[in-house]
Amino acid sequence: MANIKSAKKRILVAQTKADRNKAIRSSVKTAMKKVFAAVETGDKAVASAALANATKIIEAAASKGVYHKNNASRKVSRLAIAVNKMA
Repeated sequence: MANIKSAKKRILVAQTKADRNKAIRSSVKTAMKKVFAAVETGDKAVASAALANATKIIEAAASKGVYHKNNASRKVSRLAIAVNKMA
């Protein structure tokens, strides 16, 4: 354990930020799973709604710095392709 006050604070701040990032990543994964689940069921309306929600969550995560913008763009693109391939 650190002895210096600033080092102790850095440990706490790093843990807080890690917890926040983990929660945001988890919400992104959940939103993506919902889109893929809707694609599997074949319901285009539900899939489109899930895609809109997932896109919003992913873009928010990218703006907060949890994901790189290219990573977020790739995730959105893959989801959109999956929904657009539906008949």
